Amino acid sequence: MSVLVTGGAGFIGAHVVNDLITMSEHVVVLDDLSGGFRENVNSNAVFIQGSINDVDLINTIFSDYTVEHVFHLAAYAAEGLSHFIKRFNYENNLVGSVNLINAAVNAGTRCFVFTSSIAVYGPGQLPMREDMTPEPEDSYGIAKFAVEMELRASKHMFDLDYIIFRPHNVYGEYQNIGDKYRNVVGIFMNQILRGEPLTVFGDGEQTRAFSYIRDISPIITRSIQTPESYNQVFNIGADDTFTVNALAGAVCREFGVQPSITHLEARREVVHAYSDHSKLQRVFGKQPVTPLDEGIRRMAEWVKKAGSRSSKRFDNIEVMKNLPPSWRE
Repeated sequence: MSVLVTGGAGFIGAHVVNDLITMSEHVVVLDDLSGGFRENVNSNAVFIQGSINDVDLINTIFSDYTVEHVFHLAAYAAEGLSHFIKRFNYENNLVGSVNLINAAVNAGTRCFVFTSSIAVYGPGQLPMREDMTPEPEDSYGIAKFAVEMELRASKHMFDLDYIIFRPHNVYGEYQNIGDKYRNVVGIFMNQILRGEPLTVFGDGEQTRAFSYIRDISPIITRSIQTPESYNQVFNIGADDTFTVNALAGAVCREFGVQPSITHLEARREVVHAYSDHSKLQRVFGKQPVTPLDEGIRRMAEWVKKAGSRSSKRFDNIEVMKNLPPSWRE
């Protein structure tokens, strides 16, 4: 029996793969390396380079390996950019997910674990709770919620069990710090390594609950061994919120530099975002939480060894209207 992890060369996926290997699972990783790195993949896993949009490849994987569980973490998770790359977003984050669901149903897979996002909630619902009606306001959140609904429909129609996690603002080792469109902690660290000022959209007073990866991935991984989690949706992440300005200060302190911040034109984004995790705690128990300074220290230790990465421009922008100027470069 095998476990398939899509996006297993990426950030959260690489940690989930390591945790599954520790649990003695036979792991197959599918990743197109568009945002992940081959060196992130545990050497004890089977690695297949390819896309979730390659239906023939997916069907071959499910026929060659007895896939008992799927951990679907492959996505292009640039929430803000998704407004401007709608077709790309839906092809990769929605249609690709449906390809996997189809294959899982046909193969008789036991459980499909999906990482969604608190982007499904939209603005003004604080704290975000699983019993709220999602009102996503960006294409990324719309795609994620559509996959959630498809999983519920597939459970009803085909009895495919699922577990849905809605993580938020996750940071830590293996994050692609060279992606200028997402993951603000990694962006800040990469800018410091390159001797550049930190770039902040707007006044920097928007708040987020930044979540350290090792507080997240073990729960996602062991969910398949927790029957109470089946066919449920869970928020997962940290409780304490910080402004982006406070985050910038914490990252600068860890690197021993004085903050040098360039404020860019504000984006159209949710100003405050944090979620309630009481449901997760009821099912998985109270979990230890890594303080922000400690999580940043651990990530910085890895980043200093890994070095900076060059930020690549996204070449397939579909809508130019209202695109932030810094993303046109």
